[in-house]
Amino acid sequence: MEAKKRAKSRYQVPEKRCDSPTPIQIKAILHYATSQVVPIQILSEITVTSDVLKSLNRPCNFLVLGLGYDSLMWASLNPRGTTLFLEDNPQWVEKVRKDAPELRAAVVRYRTQAREADELLSWYRSEPACSAATATLRGNERCRLALHDLPDEVYETEWDLVMIDAPKGYFPEAPGRMAPIYSAAVMARNRKGPGVTHVFLHNVDRKMEKEYSEEFLCMKHLVNGAGRLWHFAIPPKGNDTRRDHARFC
Repeated sequence: MEAKKRAKSRYQVPEKRCDSPTPIQIKAILHYATSQVVPIQILSEITVTSDVLKSLNRPCNFLVLGLGYDSLMWASLNPRGTTLFLEDNPQWVEKVRKDAPELRAAVVRYRTQAREADELLSWYRSEPACSAATATLRGNERCRLALHDLPDEVYETEWDLVMIDAPKGYFPEAPGRMAPIYSAAVMARNRKGPGVTHVFLHNVDRKMEKEYSEEFLCMKHLVNGAGRLWHFAIPPKGNDTRRDHARFC
């Protein structure tokens, strides 16, 4: 009898733990499998972000600037974490959430236009409210680059990842991504918890995105990239040993 038990255990297939997909993951699979609508980012760009999510190996706080065709994908890659989308078009938020009510989105109002990018880059350096040493976001009306009027949740959450893929910036009257880039840098530098903040910026082939990332996200923090996407890993400002704390880089 004992010999039979040993023989059975020898050939028994070990049990494997299988985590069932979450409802949002199932919905994303069905959506992209049956739709001609695909994410704007290409596979190599998407992989940069998904690799970070996998490497963290825990539910993350993921803030995404822009609500669009890739939103279900981003939420499904962080199924047990908090994923929040910021979008400046209320009608588009209503349309997207009608088909995907699981997505969490808030409306953001921008105070900038893309044609102001050069002027704002020069102006912020002489505005104390924008200084890297003391900058905050909530209620900071004096700094035109600060996203100052967002839901409390945005300010009270330490975001592990920030994706900047909006708003539009390819025509002069568009809001441009100046404020999101600046605000992501402030969030990352004001982080209180351990670790870095991963910031992903899309469309770095454009002049404004490139110049603002060099000014606020800092090329020394650039750790990866693919296609038109750059990945920055930004430490809290407490780790900054430079003497000039008024500048971001």
